[in-house]
Amino acid sequence: MTITETEPTFIPVQTRSERFASTDVADFGAVTGREATWRYTPVARIAQLFEPGLDGSRYDTELTASGGVTAEWVGRDHALIGAAGTPEEKASANAWSSFDEALLVTVSGDTGEAVLSRSGLGNGDRAAHTVVHALAGSSGTLVLRNTGDASLTENIEIVLEQGSQLTLVSVQEWTDASRHVSTHFASVGRDARLKHVTVSLGGGFIRLNPAVHLAGPGAEIEAYGAYFADAGQYIEHQVYVFHDESNQRSRVTYKGALQGVSAHTVWIGDVLIGQRAVGTDSYEQNRNLVLTEGARADSVPNLEIEIGDIVGAGHASATGRFDDEQLFYLQSRGITEDEARRLVVRGFLIEIVQQIGSPALEEHLHDAIEAELSGVER
Repeated sequence: MTITETEPTFIPVQTRSERFASTDVADFGAVTGREATWRYTPVARIAQLFEPGLDGSRYDTELTASGGVTAEWVGRDHALIGAAGTPEEKASANAWSSFDEALLVTVSGDTGEAVLSRSGLGNGDRAAHTVVHALAGSSGTLVLRNTGDASLTENIEIVLEQGSQLTLVSVQEWTDASRHVSTHFASVGRDARLKHVTVSLGGGFIRLNPAVHLAGPGAEIEAYGAYFADAGQYIEHQVYVFHDESNQRSRVTYKGALQGVSAHTVWIGDVLIGQRAVGTDSYEQNRNLVLTEGARADSVPNLEIEIGDIVGAGHASATGRFDDEQLFYLQSRGITEDEARRLVVRGFLIEIVQQIGSPALEEHLHDAIEAELSGVER
C-alpha cells in the first residue's frame, strides 16, 4: 500500500482567544481588508497608521483631579506595560512598536473624578501608549477627553487590582479630518469592577476596540457606548469580553445614531465564556437608529460558551428607523415634527450618557448631541 503525503489542511481560528497576538509590528503582514478584524473597515483611510516612522514622542496632556490620581511618563520597560493585553492586529502592534514612553495614570484611594485631556496632537501620524492602574481597594472616575486634530494609533492598558472600582470614560470629539485607532486592553482582578464608557461624536474615522479580560473570581465589567455618525463619518467598535474565572458578570450596551450619506458605523461584540468561568452572568446588546437615507449600520454580536454551569448568557442586536407611532404620538401633543425627532434621538442616546455619573460631563455631552441633531437631514 502506498501512502501519499498531502499538504496540511488549513484550520481557521475557531475562537476569539486563539487569534494571533504580538507586540512586534513586523510579525503582521500587509493589511488588505479581508482579515477578520478588518473586514468592515475602510482600511485605505488609515493606511499611514500601518506604516513605519510614526511619531511616538511625548505630547501635552492636562490632568484635573481632586487628589489620589497621578500621571507620569515612564519607559518602555515599566513592569505594567503588557500587563493587560497584547495586540491582535497591525495598527495596534505598530503603536506598540513605535511609542517612546508610556503615560502611566495611577488611581489610589477614593479619588472622585479626574479628567485627563489632550488636544491638538496635529496632523502628523502618531503612536501612543497609556497605562491606567487602579490600586487594590481604590475607586474613582477617570475621563479621557480627546479634542482637536489627530492622526493617531494607540493602546490603552487598564489594570484593576483586587477589589478596586473604576469608571473609565473615553470621549472622542476630534475634528472632522481626524483619524483615531485605539485598543483598550483591560485586566480586571478578583472582585474588581470596571465601568467602561465610550462616547464617540467627532472625528472623520474612529475605531475604538475594548478588550476586557475578567481575570479574577468575582470580577465584573459594565461596558457602554454612545456614538453619532454624520455624513462621511466612520465609527467602529469591536468589544471583546473574556470570562476566565468563576462568578463573573458582564453587561455590554452600545447605542448609535446615524445621519447623512455614507455615515457608517460598525459594532462587533464578542463574549467568550471560558472553561473555568462557572457561574457566569453575561449579556450584550447593540441598538442603532438610522435617521436618513444613505447611512449604514453593521452590527454583529457573537457568543462563545465553553462551559455549561453558568447563570445566563445572551445577546441582541437591532437596527431601525424612527418609530412612526412615536412621532405621531408626540405630534398629537402639539410638538413639531423636528422637535419630536430630536426628543426621540436624545432619549435614545442619553440612556448611555447617564451611566457616566458625572453631572458636568453629562451636561456637556447633552449639548454636543443636541448640536449633532441640529444638522439632521431628511
